[in-house]
Amino acid sequence: MTSQTTTAATSGTWKLGDSTVNRIGFGTMRLTQHGEAFAADAVPRDRDQAIDVLRRAVELGVNHIDTAAFYFSRLRSANELINRALAPYPDDLVITTKVGPGRDPSGRWLPHATPTQLRGQVEENLRQLGRDHLDVVNLRIVGADSIAERFGALAELREAGLIRHLGLSNVRPHHLAEAQTIAPVVCVQNMYGIGASREQQEFLHTCGEQHVAFVPFYSIAGTGRTAGAITDDSGEIHAIARAHGVSAAQIRLAWTLHQGSHVLAIPGTGDPGHLAQNVAAGLLRLSQDELTSIASLHHGAA
Repeated sequence: MTSQTTTAATSGTWKLGDSTVNRIGFGTMRLTQHGEAFAADAVPRDRDQAIDVLRRAVELGVNHIDTAAFYFSRLRSANELINRALAPYPDDLVITTKVGPGRDPSGRWLPHATPTQLRGQVEENLRQLGRDHLDVVNLRIVGADSIAERFGALAELREAGLIRHLGLSNVRPHHLAEAQTIAPVVCVQNMYGIGASREQQEFLHTCGEQHVAFVPFYSIAGTGRTAGAITDDSGEIHAIARAHGVSAAQIRLAWTLHQGSHVLAIPGTGDPGHLAQNVAAGLLRLSQDELTSIASLHHGAA
């Protein structure tokens, strides 16, 4: 597979709000540092390299970038890097951010924002990105409690024109149902990948039935989470990777895209080579036998 000539357009498209995006996007969580995201001792990434990766992503057809104001290392801010690399922004570029969590300047996590504090987080993203509106804002939560007040606060900012579209992150099906009684939801961003539970699979399919984009995070990292890609892939995955002449990470990414036309991938990297491989994964087509073999790795799968 020739990743050098493959663009994100080969992954297909989805209508995210009122914009059409290629299904292979780019996540910026790991862009600001080497090693584990959010680690206090993480080494900041070279600024010019990070900027080059962002620009190369757009050259390769990526038009959906995921970020957050709390994505920063000791010297680097993902939003600032995006602003420096890509402004003035291409007309077809959708930048999705998230609010709820926050970190102080030292990097320590703060309590999740209250409804009244969410406006400040939205304005922080606006300032850092140099924009007068945000394309998509995800409310990221922890726990199973009601999100009505917090999502309602974001819906008011949407009515005021600061936000175009709303989404949810790290949520459960009842959160989606609750939010939809307040304002339209264009995407759900949840952890998902090979080995996902039956409940996670069902939620992905529910989103598809409701024409809500499902945007998995850690689809490559898996249990590695913020530390990055896992290295203990099963024999089945390695065998399929060898058959296609690609890496196990590319198989994980391709498998995720096979789960529905509404699934949007946002793999992140600060390495130009890995970026090209991630984009090239959108061209991979897995056979039914391969999909069945991978499905057997699901926890609780039939």
